[in-house]
Amino acid sequence: MLLTNDDGLEAEGLQVLRRELSKVPGIELVVIAPDGNRSASGRSITTRRPLWVEEVAFGDGTVGYATDGTPVDCVRLAATGLVDGFEAEMVVSGANHGSNLGDDITYSGTVAAALEGILLGLPAIALSQQSAAREMDFRLGEEFAFDEGARFVARVVEELERVPLPPGTLLNVNAPAGDADRVEVCRLGKRIFQDELKLIEEEGQARRRYWMYGAATSYRHEHGTDLAAIAAGHIAVTPLHFDLLDAEGMDELQRRDLARLLAPAAREVE
Repeated sequence: MLLTNDDGLEAEGLQVLRRELSKVPGIELVVIAPDGNRSASGRSITTRRPLWVEEVAFGDGTVGYATDGTPVDCVRLAATGLVDGFEAEMVVSGANHGSNLGDDITYSGTVAAALEGILLGLPAIALSQQSAAREMDFRLGEEFAFDEGARFVARVVEELERVPLPPGTLLNVNAPAGDADRVEVCRLGKRIFQDELKLIEEEGQARRRYWMYGAATSYRHEHGTDLAAIAAGHIAVTPLHFDLLDAEGMDELQRRDLARLLAPAAREVE
């Protein structure tokens, strides 16, 4: 099994999850993670320079590998043979410092690494932890308690041999602050973004510095969503897949005479 994250190899969330996964019988655990924080890196990859990789001792007789690449790079490093004799059978990403809910998953390096796993045909789980401040987005909070979420994911991993995930499916798991009173399987919620463009600094007449992502996000409180589940103090589990095809949209386009819509543009390329 490969363990990675987007907060860095030394991040507390990864280390707590590493210790819990190491207790699962029959698991060969390899840890490859960024050498620093890569939050909100999404599915970015490094293609125009070589990657540094450093072996790092954890102090308990095991080692991990830190790279100056992205979370997706970490999964690719494992898949292309960084560790001799190791072939990942599963990808676990996390535990992230902060929630990854609703629209956040499209930015999340944590979820991106798990998506790379299912792209490679491997089952995958992404784990994110809400802070004691009970923030509802992925921005870094303070005072995290990772134990419950890590134990939950380790138990799910232990059960997967008996109850495997459907092919091409990952589980996006978000653990609430405090003790969860239930586990809820739910759909993705919807964010309400409230960012503002603020001028921070000016240098002459042509160069300006702006802050754009400072405002707190809100969300639609809809029953059955991951956002509502975390707000209620539940562990939220959302099955995700990589297929972004809008099948209903295709059917709608066909009903609206897709061939006639595309014909003028198609003539431009013929």
